[in-house]
Amino acid sequence: MTPVANRSRLFVASCVALIVTAMSFAIRGDIMGNLETVFELSKEQVGWIAGTAFWGFTLAMVIGGPLCDVLGMRRLVLFAFVGHAAGILLTIFANGFGMLYAGTLCIGIANGFVEAACNPLIATVYPDNKTHKLNQFHVWFPGGIVIGGLAAFAITRMGVGGDDAWQWKMGTMLLPMLIYGVLFFGQRFPVTERVASGVSMRSMFAECLRPLFIVMVLCMFLTASSELGPGQWIPNILTFSAGVSGILVLVWINGLMAVGRQFAGPIVHRLKPSGMLFFSAVLAAIGLFLLSRATGAVPTFAAATVFAAGVCYFWPTMLGFVAERMPKTGALGLSIMGGAGMLAVSFVLPLMGKLYDTKIDEAIPEGYTRELISGPDADAASVTVWNQVQAEGGAATLAFVAGLPLILIVVFGLIYFTDRAKGGYKAEKLAQAPQDAAAGEARDGADA
Repeated sequence: MTPVANRSRLFVASCVALIVTAMSFAIRGDIMGNLETVFELSKEQVGWIAGTAFWGFTLAMVIGGPLCDVLGMRRLVLFAFVGHAAGILLTIFANGFGMLYAGTLCIGIANGFVEAACNPLIATVYPDNKTHKLNQFHVWFPGGIVIGGLAAFAITRMGVGGDDAWQWKMGTMLLPMLIYGVLFFGQRFPVTERVASGVSMRSMFAECLRPLFIVMVLCMFLTASSELGPGQWIPNILTFSAGVSGILVLVWINGLMAVGRQFAGPIVHRLKPSGMLFFSAVLAAIGLFLLSRATGAVPTFAAATVFAAGVCYFWPTMLGFVAERMPKTGALGLSIMGGAGMLAVSFVLPLMGKLYDTKIDEAIPEGYTRELISGPDADAASVTVWNQVQAEGGAATLAFVAGLPLILIVVFGLIYFTDRAKGGYKAEKLAQAPQDAAAGEARDGADA
């Protein structure tokens, strides 16, 4: 394995980079209503803006995954830093749909490069504890959402920026962005585990055609959509449907997820990754259904707790499963998984927005029109009707998405019970390459 000067610092830097990624999700979810109002956008247009972060993420993963060993993880981190800086500033100074779309795309690409570099980095420097360390790394996705959500909530409550508060909220990401840039600066990066073990590029691509890997990629479409699709719309939907602060519900969900991932070790040991995925799918389906029916603070936070327990382990355990069961897929396999998840959400978000609009229109009482009850000249009675139809439309949208994890229950159940029938979950370990070959590639990787 390539010597690493300071793997603890690399791990901390990776976590801070992921915080920036997660803050972008929380803050974008919080300001979606502001963007809709300030720039006179439909919910579908807002969905397309939010969705571009996800296919931008996928684009970066498609580039970064296959080329991670060629470009080096250092360069991918640099691309992430530049993308975050450009995206945040474009959004702050946006003058319409085009700049909002471009800024969100830059942030999405940056987020993708964070994952493309940091997932294989952590799998490489912690080869004997992949699933647990990937769960600890991904603590900072929900953790970052908590940080971003609380920052957004505080700015709103304190009245900072007035009508321009959404720009201040975006600006809060600049500080952690600078911190991870400083932490990564000057550090030596290892080559990936795949290179260090002497697995060829051809073998890596061939391994990605295994039936089990393809099944996991398809499942990643559904796990990501079940977690991140609702996560982006919850601040908007629950404010109307449940009568509570949607951003605080999102903070609660992600706070629970952060705690769960931090202490994932005993659960990984007992259930193994396949068991974790099966039981997660069950709880995710129940949680989404309950959220679609919840009204009032107590039922909403109770439903959110079930949902959080369900989606908590989805993303890092999917990555850990692939890294442990199919390690020859290397950085490419992890990038395909992450890219598939974000690509799915890029389509789910505008579809949820369109469904939301449709369900709202269906809920408008006879004698009213959307323009009459949502326009700037609407009276108090019309505003009440508008809030009610948004509540009904949002609840119907969440109920529809609750069907996605039902498919996962079947697939993960088959994998889990098949593993048990064969004597339990078994991880595959790669042998170390001959020292002279590994050392030569290590120097190339470090120079990159």
